[in-house]
Amino acid sequence: MVSRTTADARGEVVVLLIGMRINRLWAVHLWLPVMLAMFRMLRELVKDPGRGLLGKVLLTASPRSYYVVQYWESKDKLYAYATAPDAFHHRAWAVINRKERSGKLRGQVGIWHETYVVPEGSYEAIYGDMPAFGLAAAHGQVPLEKRGRYAKDRFAHRSRTAPAAEKAG
Repeated sequence: MVSRTTADARGEVVVLLIGMRINRLWAVHLWLPVMLAMFRMLRELVKDPGRGLLGKVLLTASPRSYYVVQYWESKDKLYAYATAPDAFHHRAWAVINRKERSGKLRGQVGIWHETYVVPEGSYEAIYGDMPAFGLAAAHGQVPLEKRGRYAKDRFAHRSRTAPAAEKAG
């Protein structure tokens, strides 16, 4: 293991944070299906890499809050999965919406997501004595020297070469 590495991400990076909060601990019959659906969707995505999930990290924010950081190939692939009729997400979201409209979930379990499309030059990463993790697990890991020793150098790194016309001018 190289002691200091960085992520080998190229171009824009798509990050989805998605999670749940157990508002009523004793309403297990309502929040447990939401949690299990989250795990089932992740299994489905891992089994079918063509859908666009590059990597994930499961995290606990508190004993009642759980979330997943997901790294996607593109926002188009993320949208495609979210709306695909054959994906488990489509069925799970329909059930959650029905329960939400009926008032059964209200106040029992909270669900949320945030999506970020981060342009190249607006992210950087460093890992010390770590196996591939997070962005590096999703996009690959390279020795730090390939992207720059300092954060400002890694932010300035560009994966594509400028067209010949731009170089000449």
